[in-house]
Amino acid sequence: MAVTAGLSVDIRRKRFEGDGRTPPHTAIENLRFDVPVGQFCCLLGPSGCGKTTLLNIAAGLDHDVDGSVGIPADDAGPRPAVSYMFQTPRLLPWMSVRDNVDIVLDPDARAEGRGVRLLERMELGSYLEAYPTRLSGGQRRRVALARAFAIRPALLLLDEPFVSLDQPVGNRLREILLDLWQAQPTTVLFVTHDLNEAIFLGDRILFLSQPPSCVVQDVAVDLARPRTPDSPAIHAFRTGLLDRHGGLLAGLAGATTDPGHSTP
Repeated sequence: MAVTAGLSVDIRRKRFEGDGRTPPHTAIENLRFDVPVGQFCCLLGPSGCGKTTLLNIAAGLDHDVDGSVGIPADDAGPRPAVSYMFQTPRLLPWMSVRDNVDIVLDPDARAEGRGVRLLERMELGSYLEAYPTRLSGGQRRRVALARAFAIRPALLLLDEPFVSLDQPVGNRLREILLDLWQAQPTTVLFVTHDLNEAIFLGDRILFLSQPPSCVVQDVAVDLARPRTPDSPAIHAFRTGLLDRHGGLLAGLAGATTDPGHSTP
């Protein structure tokens, strides 16, 4: 039977029991959705609603959950690869740029130069032997992005990977991400607080409620590609979305503001 979902989420409850200093807290409840294979799906919601928790569960870093998050796959085949790009690049400071990417590759992929080709595509060919401390913030995130794509993942998880970057650098990285995703299609779950960013990048936007979170709005982004971050089409889509659903989305802190972006 053909697999049609790149990610299947069915979380009945995710609860943190507390540790004596913090009270028990239910982060997620009745959160259910599927992401088709190859779709770029953006996730927006207020701080503390469990977006990062969801990514940690999908990445296999957190198993203490009532429910499941996974990649449907043929039982006879190998386990699909998952990549996770965090808010911070998490590069190994004692390794060169090349080695920070090669470390995730098997010997054959390393020998064929897959990591080097990705870094050259990221305009980092002259930094292969440099160490992370020599790089700017934007360059370090390019290395992290190359590492995420290097294993050719079936699922790519990104947790606000371009937060705190200035607008030109952030926009360039968003363009690079889309170029890589279109050249090497994968299912993407991308967490952001920036509605413009979600409209620019995504095929679909899922809005999450205040905790315990669930999906309160599922929006298809039916804009042609390629897009430009500050295009009138994105501005019009955003305006129409807020006109239709502004009352609902107004309660989602961060979902209706766009830090780092200007609108025409």
